Amino acid sequence: MSSQPPGTPRPLWRVISLPMIVAVGIFAIAIILTTPGAAVALPMPQPVIGAGSLFSFAGDRPTNLGVSNGLLAPCPTSPNCVSSQSKDSKHQIDPLQFNHQPAEALEALKSIVQELPRTRIVSETDNYLYVEFASALMGFVDDVEFYVDPTENVIQVRSASRLGESDLGVNRKRIEAIRKQLTGLNLVSGS
Repeated sequence: MSSQPPGTPRPLWRVISLPMIVAVGIFAIAIILTTPGAAVALPMPQPVIGAGSLFSFAGDRPTNLGVSNGLLAPCPTSPNCVSSQSKDSKHQIDPLQFNHQPAEALEALKSIVQELPRTRIVSETDNYLYVEFASALMGFVDDVEFYVDPTENVIQVRSASRLGESDLGVNRKRIEAIRKQLTGLNLVSGS
């Protein structure tokens, strides 16, 4: 029932079937998405620390870190923060009372921190150290600060989680573990 005379070739659109058109379309999309240009056009977020975690919940770096008038930033109301300058018992932790020169204590502290897994020193001065710690499983990042307070002869500390409400005591345990190592080196007094 063709309106064409016998022996006349069929038009191209009749030769190409719908499955063939779909297959060619899928192939074209696959080629476009796998070219290097596509990777540049669609950048993937990188984890803050090369934690190698399956997921990364690093969160944004706080903008209120550092020392201002001899004080570290106050803890938020959530329980996932400890600070030696906090007035409330939920967040309060003792500072690191050093027995030697402040520079010696801070250098030992830096060495200890560098040996801990999934850490990155973000900034340091002669009296301040800011370190990011990432959790092994989900890549949660905690911001930890150490400030040599010359008026008190101590290293003030602040350790806070970026995300979530509870840290299951991780920030407090971390500072106490660092204190224990420094005490073992006789650089700080235990408390």
